[in-house]
Amino acid sequence: MCGIVGAVAERNIAGILLEGLKRLEYRGYDSAGLSVITQESMGYELHRERQVGKVQALVDAVATNPDYFNGHIGIAHTRWATHGEPAQKNAHPHVSGKVAVVHNGIVENFAELKSEMQNKGYTFTSETDTEVVAHLIADAYTESGDLLTAVQAVTPRLHGAFALGVVHVDNPNELIAVRLGSPLVIGVGIGENFIASDQLALLPVTNRFMYLEEGDIAKVTRNAVTIFADGEAVTRNVNELDAAQHNADKGEFRHYMLKEIYEQPDAVSKTLDLAIDGTTFKSDFLSRHEDALASVKHIQILACGTSYHAGMIAKYWFEDITRLPCSVEIASEYRYRNPVVVDNTLIICISQSGETADTLSALRDIQRRSKSGDISGLLSLALCNVPTSSLVRETDIFLATAAGVEVGVASTKAFTTQLVALLCLVLKLGQLQGRMSLEDIAEIITQMHKLSGELYQTLSLNSDIETLSAHFEVKTSTLFLGRGTQFPIALEGALKLKEISYIHAEGYAGGELKHGPLALVDKDMPIVVLAPKDAMLDKLKANMQEVHARHGELFVFASETSQIEADERLHVVYVPDTHELLAPIVYIIPLQLLSYHVAVLRGTDVDQPRNLAKSVTVE
Repeated sequence: MCGIVGAVAERNIAGILLEGLKRLEYRGYDSAGLSVITQESMGYELHRERQVGKVQALVDAVATNPDYFNGHIGIAHTRWATHGEPAQKNAHPHVSGKVAVVHNGIVENFAELKSEMQNKGYTFTSETDTEVVAHLIADAYTESGDLLTAVQAVTPRLHGAFALGVVHVDNPNELIAVRLGSPLVIGVGIGENFIASDQLALLPVTNRFMYLEEGDIAKVTRNAVTIFADGEAVTRNVNELDAAQHNADKGEFRHYMLKEIYEQPDAVSKTLDLAIDGTTFKSDFLSRHEDALASVKHIQILACGTSYHAGMIAKYWFEDITRLPCSVEIASEYRYRNPVVVDNTLIICISQSGETADTLSALRDIQRRSKSGDISGLLSLALCNVPTSSLVRETDIFLATAAGVEVGVASTKAFTTQLVALLCLVLKLGQLQGRMSLEDIAEIITQMHKLSGELYQTLSLNSDIETLSAHFEVKTSTLFLGRGTQFPIALEGALKLKEISYIHAEGYAGGELKHGPLALVDKDMPIVVLAPKDAMLDKLKANMQEVHARHGELFVFASETSQIEADERLHVVYVPDTHELLAPIVYIIPLQLLSYHVAVLRGTDVDQPRNLAKSVTVE
């Protein structure tokens, strides 16, 4: 949520800030702004520009007077609204006197701090929680005369999870950064340094990064980065990235989402290669953790959104293959109740970005209980697409996916690679717990090697699905039905349609249809059904008859051997047959394509749907 970019350099940094914002627009796109300190004949001045809408509106505004923003230090921000509607007055940076601040996250106690600052005579012009931070720092600076000291004094007073970038006119070579619960990285250059919410923003100018840790405050100048933790200077390693692997463009595709849907066969294959060699596991796959995994007695999965749906599917696999009890919970609910965590539990946290605030907070709550002695034998695992993320750094085990950069807000390839990685984990745990023979594992791995080809075959259905999508263009609501592991796929398909087409959609277990949702079925309600050839197919066919008898219109994605045939008000797209365990990975592809084509027909912003952001770093 929200994107921060900052720079201090010998060259003009306005272009760097604007390019960084474009690369961070997946984090928020309701408004954008920048502040640059420029040297004038009478000294230094702070210039600010803010615009409502996409970053391009800010780019256009700056272009009308580029000399006004010709400076060597500045901060910029693209916003996802939390406090206050999208409006110029609420856009960042926020200014108090000579101080400018950009902020990602939420200051929970801003109301009481605002009242305090108003009593001191400070005037507020926005509805945001950020403006109070600017006033607090300006006030503290009047006492200390030092920007770092002022920020260090103010930060403990702010409750919540946030990241800050701060500049002051009287300190024209100094940028202060704060990371407390929200991601922030330092980009290291030669005679120039940068800050950003995501390293992706800075790849055009550097591929060397320091990752700030929880509670870090950094003083960034052209030639030095000094980081403080609890008031003491600390050292953070510089990591070098392969920029080619982290850059992304749309290529020949109209939208990032469609490109990323088509990248799934390759991403799935690369994720499988991380764990598998031939028909067995690579020697280094989870090898350092085998003893700990062999002692696991219970599995707790925590995730949000699409990652939660991946966890739901993994629950079926874990319990069926390893016979270990597995619980799956939405992290934002889990963290606010008093859950029972038994000894020898494996906590699996799933997050594409590794910065999902609720998932991180839930993990930290459990870890605190473990350290206090309430839980013994706790083991934590991060399933993540970003090796440098907070979630990876704060867990015992890192299980990687190879999705690559995913720009589209509606997750696609991150989901399918999560499922592949989870199945590899399930098989490994089955082996370590003595639940599976090497022959059984080899048989499933052989089927997994076929996945990439099966996904390519499924993508060949694109034109048929595009034709089918016309039936949904003017609809206002849709039901998705699945049974077994297809139930979470129904939930994920409904989420995709909601996210990018703005059509209300709900996913249901087929057996629940008669327990309420059947009341919604009429001739105008599209019913999407997932029908692979599995043990639940006959039951699902009975659910389809319940819909058909009430004049509902069925859109069925079915196995070629399902014996489901098209009829009046029953549309069928045949999906390539696959192993029953792997069917969820194959069957999500048609639903992604359906959602995409419906959204295009309805003229929505596919890659940046309204009100949403890619990385959810606030509650």
